[in-house]
Amino acid sequence: MRLQRALARAGVASRRRAEDMIRAGRVKVNGRVAEIGASVDPDTDLITVGGRRIAQSQSVWIALNKPLGYVVTKRDPQGRRTVFELLPRVPGLTYVGRLDVATSGLLLLTTDGTAAHRMVHPRFGVERTYRVLVHGRSANEIRRMLARPVVIEGRPVQLVKVTVRESERGSTDLTLVLAEGRYRIVRRLCERLGLKVERLTRLSHGPVRLGRLAPGEWRYLSKRELQAVRDVRAA
Repeated sequence: MRLQRALARAGVASRRRAEDMIRAGRVKVNGRVAEIGASVDPDTDLITVGGRRIAQSQSVWIALNKPLGYVVTKRDPQGRRTVFELLPRVPGLTYVGRLDVATSGLLLLTTDGTAAHRMVHPRFGVERTYRVLVHGRSANEIRRMLARPVVIEGRPVQLVKVTVRESERGSTDLTLVLAEGRYRIVRRLCERLGLKVERLTRLSHGPVRLGRLAPGEWRYLSKRELQAVRDVRAA
């Protein structure tokens, strides 16, 4: 993460004030005077301000069942409700991948920017599970179409597992496991297949599952989940 963010997360100063400290030459990383824009790993790098070592606070991880109608941002210029209105005030808390306003389900948030990056970067192939209710084609048609790679923007969608079931009133219930998280990838996949999305919910992200959280409820990750997230980070 950026050095100024690490200093803000440790409670040293605001990001703007931290930038002033860096420019003044008061901040060192591993014994060397730091520069604006420097990246650090707070878990391994030695950061000092005026010769005093900065101890990083314990990372916070939260699982939220994002309700429909909420946007994943801290402030919305259109005045819509944001997920941060549902959460405790935690300095440095950021979301781990977005869900659009019409999508519900599991949203992870953390103060650990390095781990968040690994959870969403395509190179690490962290799996996400979605449940999608669609209409427009029969279940058999959808199975046949998903038996072949679906290419979007020149790259096949990284589908790991697909379950297709007939639902009520002519709709079809899909469970999709993807090893990627491109912007609106599930909706774009459905559009490519000629399907209309009625409901879209994320059930899991990496080792963390939505479970029985009700819409709008949140919880801290368990010790087992935290260890599983660390294992993803160390992979």
